[in-house]
Amino acid sequence: MQSTSSQSQGLLLFKLTQVQSFALGTLKIQEIVPYQALTQLPNAEPNVIGATSIRGQTLSVIDMAGAVGYPPISEEEKKDCVIILTDCSRQHVGFLVRKIERIIECNWKNIEPPPSTLGHKTYITGITRFEDKLIQLLDIELLLSEIFPSEDEGAVDITGVQKGLLQNMHILLVDDSAVARRQLENALTNIDVPFKVCKNGQDALAVMKDLAAKDNPIDILVSDIEMPGLDGYELTFEVRSVPEIADAYIILHTSLSSEMSVDRATQVGANDALTKFEAQALINAMLKGAKKHEEESKK
Repeated sequence: MQSTSSQSQGLLLFKLTQVQSFALGTLKIQEIVPYQALTQLPNAEPNVIGATSIRGQTLSVIDMAGAVGYPPISEEEKKDCVIILTDCSRQHVGFLVRKIERIIECNWKNIEPPPSTLGHKTYITGITRFEDKLIQLLDIELLLSEIFPSEDEGAVDITGVQKGLLQNMHILLVDDSAVARRQLENALTNIDVPFKVCKNGQDALAVMKDLAAKDNPIDILVSDIEMPGLDGYELTFEVRSVPEIADAYIILHTSLSSEMSVDRATQVGANDALTKFEAQALINAMLKGAKKHEEESKK
């Protein structure tokens, strides 16, 4: 078996302060435009500094520096700033940043999880280095969830029989984003379905091997695609390459709207792929996996 996954992705480097460099994956970025006058929005969250219309689409614009805890961009600075237009978690939003640096290619395996010393309240999903500079990858899913919270993100429609089916499955959730883990966890907790959770692909692979050795293998693996170290594609490839865990039903999910990510997920061996986050779609996919395991156990 040979992996079809590409470990390289583009990163857009930019500054929120005069010193520190941050990054977003280029697949989440639609366009970069100079600052333009914004229309004020009544009763908006403080870091939503206005809205603009670009190519016929109206977008909210967020002061990214202020949103992650740095000094907000002043009125005097704005004329020299740039708006990054993103498409993430089914939302089209603009982020105002102080300066665009460049686009680089980065191998996922060169991106490390953020140090635990940062604590629980952090907007960083990974760190890497470029030309001896520290680069921090921002968790814009977390930003968006805090600025535009969803009240019913974990609500699902499920029967008692379906719930019982999932309760008999050994489920592992994997995501480097704190908000994505919370969403996944809420979806299962709300229907009393037990699960295990990991923050990265390496830990998930180790957990799956350990449980299989104890004759308690994972039945359903739900993993993010874009993760530092071992991404969802490579995790799928590794799982399919180990006979003891290869039978897991694998669901990959992504915050990107592009069908390219979904298509590649099936190419590397995933059973299903979703654009995150929609609780009902996730539960439906897991039910497909549970039914598949049930049918195979009867053979």
